[in-house]
Amino acid sequence: MPRASKPYDRTKLPSRHVTIGPARAPHRSYYYAMGMSAADIALPFVGVVTTWNEAAPCNIALSRQAQVVKKGVAAAAGTPREFTTITVTDGIAMGHQGMKSSLVSREVIADSVELTVRGHCYDALVGLAGCDKSLPGLMMAMVRLNIPSVFLYGGSILPGRYQGRDITVQDMFEAVGRHQGGTLSDRELHAMEEVACPSAGSCGGQFTANTMACVSEAMGLALPYSAGAPAPYEYRDRYAMASGKAVMKLLKADIRPRDIVTLEALENAATVVAATGGSTNAALHLPAIAHECGFKFDLFDVAKVFRRTPYIADLKPGGRFIAKDMFEAGGVPALLKALYDGGFIHGDCITVTGKTMAENLKGVTLRKDQEVIRTVAKPLSPTGGVVGLKGNLAPEGAIVKVAGMTTQRFKGPARCFDNEEAAFAAVQKRAYKAGEILVIRYEGPKGGPGMREMLATTAAIYGQGMGEKVALITDGRFSGATRGFCIGHVGPEAQVGGPIALLRDGDVITIDAVSGRLDVDLSAAEFARRRKAWKPRPTDFASGSLWKYAQTVGDAMHGAVTHPGARAETHVYADI
Repeated sequence: MPRASKPYDRTKLPSRHVTIGPARAPHRSYYYAMGMSAADIALPFVGVVTTWNEAAPCNIALSRQAQVVKKGVAAAAGTPREFTTITVTDGIAMGHQGMKSSLVSREVIADSVELTVRGHCYDALVGLAGCDKSLPGLMMAMVRLNIPSVFLYGGSILPGRYQGRDITVQDMFEAVGRHQGGTLSDRELHAMEEVACPSAGSCGGQFTANTMACVSEAMGLALPYSAGAPAPYEYRDRYAMASGKAVMKLLKADIRPRDIVTLEALENAATVVAATGGSTNAALHLPAIAHECGFKFDLFDVAKVFRRTPYIADLKPGGRFIAKDMFEAGGVPALLKALYDGGFIHGDCITVTGKTMAENLKGVTLRKDQEVIRTVAKPLSPTGGVVGLKGNLAPEGAIVKVAGMTTQRFKGPARCFDNEEAAFAAVQKRAYKAGEILVIRYEGPKGGPGMREMLATTAAIYGQGMGEKVALITDGRFSGATRGFCIGHVGPEAQVGGPIALLRDGDVITIDAVSGRLDVDLSAAEFARRRKAWKPRPTDFASGSLWKYAQTVGDAMHGAVTHPGARAETHVYADI
């Protein structure tokens, strides 16, 4: 729980190390050089970090929103200090070697924010992010540093419009498969790509960005409703201004991220992922956030929440609607209210409003004139849209999104590929058969390295009309936009000799998302015999960032983290 709710003592904040006393005259001279006054220097320093860049529409609006956050900080008697960090946008990185950089970027984002805050002694933090890994990356930094913090999503993209229907980038990836299959012309493909993404903002379906945006509210690190408004809406400015003011209230009340991100708050977050049929990537990011807090919340803990949660939000890729529609139907608070009324949300968790989740939800109602969010009494399905699996093929677990799927069981012979390129080439040539289970291995955190997403491959399969006729298993990841029977995060991964490395073409695999099993019809003796002949595969990365990542990254079950976490720390930055 929060410490004393009282005005902060400036002489005990981190910024004292760069602003107070005669020895800090050189430091203060730098601030005067940037136009700051003595009054500005005497106030708490609040870092305002964005992942702004010109790589993709997800991030392009973040810089403008940051300016409003800074006004909010200043209005509440703080001194904002803006900085930026990197992001790797999955939509651009997808389908080629660039995707190896994606998950690695989450760690770089968290590390770079930590280093910037530590180096400049900021007292509080507001973080704005737009694309997949940048959201958990900033949240991880917030709980690692444990200074008062508020997260703000940059907002989703508006839907594209083609032949009288809404489309998203998911439709574009699947259109590639249709084009390869001869059912979509060059002209039609080009016409779609020109209109699919008509504005700034992150991908519109309940893919990873919107999933983690919902998580930010459910976990209590973001203001209510702030995750919903699309990026182009000027309406977002009210959340930016409010976030700047809110972080100053948290500073005065001494409410820190680890007061907010408790085990119960993470269970709330996992509940929202399942209830919305959200991205399987959340099963990596929630354990990683927990790791920064110093407690265990691994893949199996996440899966336990998924299994007990009803699927009630009818969102793409498994459903009909996009993030804009859910915002207009009442946003994340309406979803949380439906879940809270059904007994699925912990109401006593403190949030960045300074109030509990239950207090935030007072007065929130689930409108009857909308179709996006259902009550728990009338769910789309009684268990969550995301399911955890375990078995002799996945002793450390695996994950599958079942939202919108008509069948949750599949049995068939394995067809093994040792990288995504080989699998994609086979799909392009239609050199696979209905009933097969495609296995893509050596794409895990160490083996990739970087644990690539397989959207290009899965979307091509779906575009060829084979999405319900084959299954796909990998020790890599899937995009939040993936649909079909696609199992990711299989652990242990192939690179460390997990069972997936020992599979051969024709081995019979059984997937049962109802019972939560993933098994192959091989005896322990046969596994042992094959393991004796197995050797790890060298990667193409013997130096650089990806090599460095492979040396330190852990297993997917615990979030693919790269350092010992809060349980090993000897001090917390906030208390320096």
